[in-house]
Amino acid sequence: MHIPEEEIYYHDHGDGHVHAHSAEHEHEHSHTDGHGHTHTQTKAVINRLARAIGHLESVKRMVENGRDCSEVLVQLAAVRSALNNTAKVILKDHLDHCIDASCEDVQEQMKSLNDAIDKFMS
Repeated sequence: MHIPEEEIYYHDHGDGHVHAHSAEHEHEHSHTDGHGHTHTQTKAVINRLARAIGHLESVKRMVENGRDCSEVLVQLAAVRSALNNTAKVILKDHLDHCIDASCEDVQEQMKSLNDAIDKFMS
Protein backbone atom coordinates (compact mmCIF):
# COMPACT_ATOMS: atom_id res chain seq x y z
CA MET A 1 0.00 0.00 0.00
CA HIS A 2 1.39 3.43 -0.95
CA ILE A 3 1.16 6.09 1.74
CA PRO A 4 1.37 9.71 0.54
CA GLU A 5 4.55 11.48 1.73
CA GLU A 6 2.56 14.09 3.67
CA GLU A 7 1.03 11.28 5.77
CA ILE A 8 4.39 9.74 6.70
CA TYR A 9 5.84 10.84 10.01
CA TYR A 10 9.55 10.67 10.71
CA HIS A 11 10.78 10.20 14.23
CA ASP A 12 14.34 10.98 15.29
CA HIS A 13 15.47 9.22 18.44
CA GLY A 14 18.24 11.80 18.92
CA ASP A 15 20.96 9.18 18.47
CA GLY A 16 21.01 9.35 14.68
CA HIS A 17 18.29 6.70 14.26
CA VAL A 18 15.28 7.92 12.30
CA HIS A 19 12.26 5.79 11.55
CA ALA A 20 9.12 6.45 9.55
CA HIS A 21 5.57 5.48 10.36
CA SER A 22 2.18 6.18 8.85
CA ALA A 23 0.40 7.57 11.92
CA GLU A 24 1.22 9.29 15.16
CA HIS A 25 1.75 6.83 17.97
CA GLU A 26 2.70 6.73 21.63
CA HIS A 27 6.40 6.74 22.46
CA GLU A 28 8.18 5.29 25.47
CA HIS A 29 10.40 8.37 25.69
CA SER A 30 9.93 12.10 25.97
CA HIS A 31 10.58 14.88 23.52
CA THR A 32 12.31 18.06 24.63
CA ASP A 33 13.26 21.07 22.59
CA GLY A 34 15.65 22.64 25.06
CA HIS A 35 13.90 25.91 25.73
CA GLY A 36 10.25 25.20 26.48
CA HIS A 37 8.62 26.96 23.53
CA THR A 38 6.08 25.50 21.13
CA HIS A 39 7.40 24.78 17.66
CA THR A 40 4.53 24.50 15.22
CA GLN A 41 6.68 23.25 12.35
CA THR A 42 8.49 20.37 14.09
CA LYS A 43 6.82 17.64 12.02
CA ALA A 44 7.46 19.51 8.76
CA VAL A 45 11.11 20.09 9.70
CA ILE A 46 11.63 16.43 10.63
CA ASN A 47 10.03 15.35 7.35
CA ARG A 48 12.22 17.75 5.35
CA LEU A 49 15.36 16.56 7.15
CA ALA A 50 14.49 12.91 6.60
CA ARG A 51 14.01 13.55 2.87
CA ALA A 52 17.33 15.45 2.73
CA ILE A 53 19.06 12.57 4.55
CA GLY A 54 17.61 10.11 2.04
CA HIS A 55 18.70 12.32 -0.84
CA LEU A 56 22.21 12.62 0.61
CA GLU A 57 22.40 8.84 1.02
CA SER A 58 21.54 8.48 -2.68
CA VAL A 59 24.30 10.98 -3.54
CA LYS A 60 26.69 8.86 -1.49
CA ARG A 61 25.67 5.82 -3.54
CA MET A 62 26.26 7.83 -6.72
CA VAL A 63 29.83 8.50 -5.60
CA GLU A 64 30.33 4.87 -4.59
CA ASN A 65 29.11 3.78 -8.04
CA GLY A 66 31.44 6.19 -9.84
CA ARG A 67 28.75 8.43 -11.30
CA ASP A 68 29.77 11.51 -13.25
CA CYS A 69 31.09 14.32 -11.03
CA SER A 70 28.79 16.91 -12.61
CA GLU A 71 25.75 14.77 -11.77
CA VAL A 72 26.96 14.40 -8.18
CA LEU A 73 27.49 18.16 -7.87
CA VAL A 74 23.98 18.88 -9.16
CA GLN A 75 22.52 16.49 -6.59
CA LEU A 76 24.65 17.99 -3.80
CA ALA A 77 23.31 21.42 -4.76
CA ALA A 78 19.78 20.02 -4.43
CA VAL A 79 20.58 18.67 -0.95
CA ARG A 80 22.10 22.01 0.08
CA SER A 81 19.01 23.82 -1.21
CA ALA A 82 16.75 21.46 0.75
CA LEU A 83 18.76 22.12 3.92
CA ASN A 84 18.67 25.88 3.36
CA ASN A 85 14.90 25.77 2.88
CA THR A 86 14.58 23.71 6.06
CA ALA A 87 16.61 26.32 7.90
CA LYS A 88 14.21 29.01 6.65
CA VAL A 89 11.27 27.07 8.12
CA ILE A 90 13.10 26.76 11.45
CA LEU A 91 13.99 30.46 11.45
CA LYS A 92 10.43 31.54 10.66
CA ASP A 93 9.06 29.23 13.36
CA HIS A 94 11.59 30.61 15.83
CA LEU A 95 10.71 34.21 15.00
CA ASP A 96 6.98 33.48 15.20
CA HIS A 97 7.02 31.49 18.44
CA CYS A 98 10.26 31.89 20.38
CA ILE A 99 11.18 35.56 20.31
CA ASP A 100 9.13 37.23 23.02
CA ALA A 101 9.32 41.03 22.69
CA SER A 102 7.67 41.48 26.08
CA CYS A 103 10.38 39.46 27.79
CA GLU A 104 13.11 41.29 29.70
CA ASP A 105 15.87 39.35 27.97
CA VAL A 106 14.77 40.15 24.40
CA GLN A 107 18.25 41.57 23.70
CA GLU A 108 19.80 38.24 24.77
CA GLN A 109 17.26 36.37 22.62
CA MET A 110 18.20 38.48 19.60
CA LYS A 111 21.95 38.08 20.26
CA SER A 112 21.51 34.31 20.45
CA LEU A 113 19.51 34.30 17.22
CA ASN A 114 22.08 36.49 15.44
CA ASP A 115 24.90 34.19 16.61
CA ALA A 116 23.03 31.16 15.29
CA ILE A 117 22.37 32.86 11.94
CA ASP A 118 26.04 33.86 11.68
CA LYS A 119 27.14 30.26 12.30
CA PHE A 120 24.60 28.94 9.80
CA MET A 121 25.71 31.38 7.11
CA SER A 122 29.45 30.71 7.48
